[in-house]
Amino acid sequence: MMYKSLYEKLVAREETLSLVGLGYVGMPIAVAFAKKINVVGFDLNTSKIELYKNGIDPTREVGDEAIKASTVEFTADESMLRKAKFHIVAVPTPVNDDHTPDLSPVEGASRILGRNLTKGSIVVFESTVYPGVTEEVCVPILEKESGLKCGVDFKIGYSPERINPGDKVHRLETITKIVSGMDEETLDVVAKVYELVVEAGVHRAESIKVAEAAKVIENSQRDINIAFMNELSIIFNKMGIDTQSVLKAAGTKWNFLKFYPGLVGGHCIGVDPYYLTYKAEMLGYHSQIILSGRRINDDMGKYVAENVVKNLITADKAVKNAKVAVLGFTFKEDCPDTRNTKIIDIVNELGEYGIHPVIADPEADAEEAERLYGMKFVDMSTIKEMDAVILAVAHAKFKDLTMENMDKMFGKGQKVLLDLKGVLDRKAYEAAGYSYWRL
Repeated sequence: MMYKSLYEKLVAREETLSLVGLGYVGMPIAVAFAKKINVVGFDLNTSKIELYKNGIDPTREVGDEAIKASTVEFTADESMLRKAKFHIVAVPTPVNDDHTPDLSPVEGASRILGRNLTKGSIVVFESTVYPGVTEEVCVPILEKESGLKCGVDFKIGYSPERINPGDKVHRLETITKIVSGMDEETLDVVAKVYELVVEAGVHRAESIKVAEAAKVIENSQRDINIAFMNELSIIFNKMGIDTQSVLKAAGTKWNFLKFYPGLVGGHCIGVDPYYLTYKAEMLGYHSQIILSGRRINDDMGKYVAENVVKNLITADKAVKNAKVAVLGFTFKEDCPDTRNTKIIDIVNELGEYGIHPVIADPEADAEEAERLYGMKFVDMSTIKEMDAVILAVAHAKFKDLTMENMDKMFGKGQKVLLDLKGVLDRKAYEAAGYSYWRL
């Protein structure tokens, strides 16, 4: 019966909830829960913890004011986790260069938590994994480090994150949350705890593995659909047909799905499918649809760079040392995160042709971009005399660019503009004599 009362104890602030991993996913969860119950927020990154303690939100997910006002106890001291009885692990699950899952963050978090786990705790994992990781990889680590027995001394659950960075509409509170637990009693506590913050309610999955699988296929579905759009874009470009016009026409049918071509970066859509295909390979099945979708999406940066070169040649401009500007470097619009960005693929591929572009991104975390990629951004106002401009990310700030703004960026000769997401008016730019290209 000790688990039954854990929910009541949390609400009465007699027990505490901990969050392990305070990035784009974990930090908004910590802040949301802190409005209702006691929360300890733990992260290994001491400089990030200092920012939070000073009321600064580097992710821009909840904003500085919400951080300042929050009662979350931010700490890089793992022994503080001993104060908590309900633990949520929200660390990243990336892939290695060879596309195999990199479970080191989730294993490391399990070790830290295991060392500080107390009897009667519930541990819920939110990291995206292939079915089986929670029970087969994380539980043995928790048991080994804590000396406690799962199912007897502590219980586990899984509730996949559905945070959409940069999205102010679909928030933790407004997205239905999948919850699961190792038994009915645990599931009940986990569901009730999440219902404290998720206004949209929870969906009780019938097992931890079902919940793990649901998360992986959500992003695989998006990945495959975007890959199909990217393939159509390649085909229609060869035919001289505008893909967006085709999609607009087809989109008038009631059951036509609204997906668009684009670069698939980030930590979910471009990563999660590999978790599923990796597990399938372990079981002797080689994925066909999922991996072919991944191949198309992984090659899109190269495809864009090739089209920059083709358009420069058509405009009678020298390719080597061509002056090219890239507007936008983050993995998605209106979000500062540059990790797993596909824009770097465009930059690297242009380098193969002797083109070294200047990059401007008023939204990006400039320090992170320099640390991860050695990139130094320029100010938009300094972009002049260009041969080609690539509008790569659909930031709101870029959508306001007028043709007058664009004109100032170019030098002599034909203006080559690659508007990857189609945010500008194609007809207007073509009428003004631009060489305009988009996916």
